[in-house]
Parts: sequence; structure tokens; C-alpha cells
Amino acid sequence: MDENLTARIDRLESLDEIRQLAAKYSLSLDMRDLDAHVNLFAEDIRVSREKVGRSYLKGWLDDTLRLQFTGTSHHIGNHVIEFKDPDHAIGVVYSKNEHETNGEWVIMQMIYWDDYERIDGRWYFRRRLPCYWYATDLNKPPIGDNKMRWPDREPYAGAYHDLWPSWQRFWDKPPNSKEPEVAVPAPLNEFLTTMRGTTDVPKIKIR
Repeated sequence: MDENLTARIDRLESLDEIRQLAAKYSLSLDMRDLDAHVNLFAEDIRVSREKVGRSYLKGWLDDTLRLQFTGTSHHIGNHVIEFKDPDHAIGVVYSKNEHETNGEWVIMQMIYWDDYERIDGRWYFRRRLPCYWYATDLNKPPIGDNKMRWPDREPYAGAYHDLWPSWQRFWDKPPNSKEPEVAVPAPLNEFLTTMRGTTDVPKIKIR
């Protein structure tokens, strides 16, 4: 088999395995199988400035899920994946979530900005950055600013659009009477990086 065909098959298999990572993340989290969940991440995953490793990630998840959520359901949607090289990739995953928490039913819309790495032949999450648009009681649509509205917390912004400079540019530059300019298409496998440009990664307030 020629090298080009081998590489293309490898890329297809990698795409499928990475998409399975996102699906397995949701299922294992919602079913509270924390052993299965943390093993989707690289063994040396950084949990905080001081703590590294799956055991620390499991401990943090156990505390968070046990104290805040009676139940959760994560519904993943659009998934865009781009490769930096055969063993490293980035991706964006849409997620619509439901949470039973503190006697209320909270719905959420968010995206994950992911970094993936293949280690010893298997793909893992190297990092997941959650960017939130809104969280609100099922019967209270979050109109206006500060759409993150959890029970017993002050509303706050969730950084849903902060990864993407196009959002602010759109509102800063309304259309004029001239014919709109058409941008050059992004290079192959650089759709996400072209959209991001030089935008910094936002600091995310974890719920």
C-alpha cells in the first residue's frame, strides 16, 4: 500500500476515534463512571497548577458532581477537527446540556475547545476548555447579558464567543452601501485556526 493511501486511512481512523472520545466523554460523565471518564484524558493531564494526573481529575470530578448535580445529560452536536500533525489535533464540539441541580432544571449551551494527542497508538484529550453561552432554568430564557444563571449564584458571562474575534467584528462593523468583500477561503485543515487568528484563550469561570 502506498504511503499516501496509508496516511489517508490513518487520518480517517483518527477522525473517528476522536469523535468517539467526545461521545464517550458525555456518556461516562452522565453515567458517573469516573474511571472510564478520566481514562479518556492523557495520563499526565494537568488538573491545577499543582496537581497532575487522572487520580486528581477523578477526585475533582467526584466532588463537583456529588455536591452540585443530581443528574446531567450532555448532547453533543457539531464537531470540527483539524490536525497539526499525525499525532496532534484540535477540535470544537457543540454541547447542549441539562442538569438537575438544587431543586431546579438548568439547561446550558456551550462549546468545548479541545486539544487531542495520540499516545502509544490511542487518542486522548490533552485539554478541554469549556466556553459557555448560557445556563438558565428551563422556563426562564436568558435574555440579555450574563446568561450563566445558576440557582443561588449571581449571573455571569460564560465566554462562549470569546474564542472567536469574528463575533465582535460583526457587531463593531455594520454593513455599508458598498458590496461586501469576500474573504479568501481558509487553507485546508486550518478552518479553526483561521477563525481564531491570534485570539488569546479566555479565562473560563467553572460553574
